[in-house]
Amino acid sequence: MSDCLFCKIINREIAASIVYEDDRVLAFNDINPQGPTHVLVVPKRHIATLNELTSDDDQIVGELIRRSAAIAKERGISEGGFRVVFNTNRDAGQTVFHIHLHLIGGRSLGWPPG
Repeated sequence: MSDCLFCKIINREIAASIVYEDDRVLAFNDINPQGPTHVLVVPKRHIATLNELTSDDDQIVGELIRRSAAIAKERGISEGGFRVVFNTNRDAGQTVFHIHLHLIGGRSLGWPPG
């Protein structure tokens, strides 16, 4: 999608601090981190919201979650704990309409969020 910020990052039209990439997934540091670790994990294929997912997308969603756990382990925060969040639509705080998982950790996180 031509006006999607994350598609522009994926296509290298906008710079980002990339921490992982394969042929289906890209992960990069959030520019407004909410913790010592705040990484966004996105599918390279544009999917605007979780509401658009179908059973054909089960594998990519699993890849996003597994990759976030691997990054947490690499960063040394997996044992202490980390949070993964998908925001869906405006009322939940989604500002970029390309699904993305927030991996947040490296500090104690309160509950409930928001």
